[in-house]
Amino acid sequence: MRFGVNYTPSQGWFHHWLDFDLDAVRADLDAIASLGVDHVRVFPLWPVFQPNRSLIRPRAVEQLVALADAAGERGLDVNVDGLQGHLSSFDFLPAWTRTWHRRNLFTDPDVVAAQAEYLRTLAAALADRPNFIGMTIGNEIAQFAAGPPHPDPDRISSAQAGSWLERVLAACEEGAPGRTHLHAEYDASWYQDDQPFTPAHAARLGALTAVHSWVFNGTAQRYGKDGPATYGHAAYLVELSKAWADDPHRPVWLQEVGAPQPLIPAEHAHRFTEATIDAVLDCPDLWGITWWCSHDVSRDLADFPELEYSLGLLTNDGTVKPAGKAVAGIAAEWRGRVHSPAPRTTALVVDAGDDATAPRRSVCAPGGPVFEAFAALAAEGVRPTVVLASRADDAEHLAARGITEVVTPDHGAGGRSLGARCAAD
Repeated sequence: MRFGVNYTPSQGWFHHWLDFDLDAVRADLDAIASLGVDHVRVFPLWPVFQPNRSLIRPRAVEQLVALADAAGERGLDVNVDGLQGHLSSFDFLPAWTRTWHRRNLFTDPDVVAAQAEYLRTLAAALADRPNFIGMTIGNEIAQFAAGPPHPDPDRISSAQAGSWLERVLAACEEGAPGRTHLHAEYDASWYQDDQPFTPAHAARLGALTAVHSWVFNGTAQRYGKDGPATYGHAAYLVELSKAWADDPHRPVWLQEVGAPQPLIPAEHAHRFTEATIDAVLDCPDLWGITWWCSHDVSRDLADFPELEYSLGLLTNDGTVKPAGKAVAGIAAEWRGRVHSPAPRTTALVVDAGDDATAPRRSVCAPGGPVFEAFAALAAEGVRPTVVLASRADDAEHLAARGITEVVTPDHGAGGRSLGARCAAD
């Protein structure tokens, strides 16, 4: 079982790449390692590393390798997000893709070729490091492809999104063959009908599926800071992702999850952290959990959304916060243990339309019938998972996942008689 953190440098946030200080990085990694976690996810800023389409700065790549080596010296494996992209409400895109040089990030052949070369270069620089997990294409890069919420989207079709993902994932594999290369989208891919990055892309492309769970998406607002559906949101996303996976045991990585204030008050962060992780650990085929984030953003930095200043497991000066103690305690409890929860035998049917494009996937969003039915089942003590309507009668698929009962979303809290049927039928 893997436990890690998304590394947010204590000095300068991700702007630290402009004034890279390896000693400061080492101090941060010492603090992270003291939590007992085993990996970090790190974020090169794309415009800093590739400021011109034909220039990938050698010194920046050397600094990334130095960071990875410093992590390895502390027993930490490293996953690298390449196209940053978007972080904590700020966009970081090279000037050669914007304004006077405005080109679509996903379809312009010159831009895509440059992205592929950049990702290939980073992967190759780390390929011989034993603590290198692999590349993530970028942090929630799907947000650039649809608006709202993005104010200036690079609009594409689902087919174009899939083609782009295949191209850039192949570049990572060329740079570092056999490593765990993946892409990561935010929950719009699971909940927003017109998002071109789809559940099928998330669950079928790349070495594993990544999910990012943020309860400020309407979950905490609707169900409360300590509602079972709020505690269970991350586990729900993990299980929802399995509906679209072709491999019945495809690994799922909870790559981002955090306790956002004020929806999760500071005094409740410890409880939220424990309850969220406990729920996720009951999900089979879980690769790992990576908390957002390591350090609070410094109050010296301006214009962040208020919640970003308090998401760390550590304060800006390195003091362990209550949520950090919760993660450390769970990591210690699980060290050396095999993660093997029993199969989830009851499957909730999701019909989001065409499986490839999921044009009605909002049925899965907080308040939607699939979400509500999943929460109702969990409240009854059932351990539900999710299956596509197209597979609900596929005995081979159900058996491979250990599913023995299929339930439709018209199920209510009073019992499973509505729409329930035995999978063996």
